Amino acid sequence: MKFDMHTHHYRCGHASGNIRDYIEAAIGFGLQVIGISDHSPYFASAEDQAEPRIAMAKSEFPHYISEVLKLKEEYKDRIEVLLGIESDFFPKQADLYKEMYAPYPFDYIIGSVHQTENGVSIFNKNRWKNLSDFHKVQVKDEYYRLIRQSAESGMFQILGHIDAMKGNYPAFSQIPTRMIEETLKAIKGLDIAVEINTSGKTKLVGGWYPSDDILERVLYHHIPVTFGSDAHVPDRVGDEWDQVLQRLREIGFKEWVFYRQKRIQRVPI
Repeated sequence: MKFDMHTHHYRCGHASGNIRDYIEAAIGFGLQVIGISDHSPYFASAEDQAEPRIAMAKSEFPHYISEVLKLKEEYKDRIEVLLGIESDFFPKQADLYKEMYAPYPFDYIIGSVHQTENGVSIFNKNRWKNLSDFHKVQVKDEYYRLIRQSAESGMFQILGHIDAMKGNYPAFSQIPTRMIEETLKAIKGLDIAVEINTSGKTKLVGGWYPSDDILERVLYHHIPVTFGSDAHVPDRVGDEWDQVLQRLREIGFKEWVFYRQKRIQRVPI
């Protein structure tokens, strides 16, 4: 069974195409399951669309939900369409986000850390300028503390791109820290999946998130994994699915998962 749990569309302001385009692309690629998971609004902002090129407007959120549910029904005989959302994680606002998601029948929610506590994007390569080795470790540790908190919040079924901070700063992977291992230990047993995300090829680092050494530790801790292209254009739906499948087999994984009605669905590899 082929699936892709991470796709976007025009509402977030930095993707192209509508939801139907991504569903049609998924059918063309031979997927049996396609997850729609655009960027959630900044619910704590007073503005309707605080970041027009990053996340959808609050006023668009219910329209997004209704459109996905309508298309889920329309395409039910051709492909399974899952209702998801990619949610930022802000510890101080977690209760508000839970409240906003509660009324809707999400199949899954992806929790992604896109900025650290100081509000700087993880993809901002300028954040690393003039930092000492000690302070680089501090930044990396903070990033993984947030990921751990997101896992422990109970809000999410999937953890998105857990080493994406390397996206525009490849040297990130070489910064030494024990916090990755501590984070994986905390995730173990929570039935939260780590996403293999193939969108790293669109950044300076190239390749996938997370790196093979992290995936080996994920397997060691018996943490489930899932697949997400993180497609921002329809042509990237399912991108490198077969290559990821083969690599997971080489590492030693026997299955990967997706979520339906927030219940884990296991797929043999």
